[in-house]
Amino acid sequence: MRYRLTFMLGAATGYVLGARAGRERYEQLRKGAQRVAQNPAVRNTAESAAQNGRAMAAKAFDKVGDRLPASVGERVRTLREQRAAAADEWGTSNT
Repeated sequence: MRYRLTFMLGAATGYVLGARAGRERYEQLRKGAQRVAQNPAVRNTAESAAQNGRAMAAKAFDKVGDRLPASVGERVRTLREQRAAAADEWGTSNT
């Protein structure tokens, strides 16, 4: 699924950048992309993926964090603190 989505995104980008369809077709594509991006199902899926990614990254950092250079470990800790401060009262992020 990931590769299919990547291919479709690349194909759409190539079409927009390389096509001679004109401004009208570009605006149609842009509006369609905005509708997809604003779809609640797409937004929920993206939020879930972001949360799962953060959880897996936290697990990975917990396992190998002591083997990372000090500057990298400190940066990760700083980003974690910023993320915790940015969460709203419902526990969701602004992703």
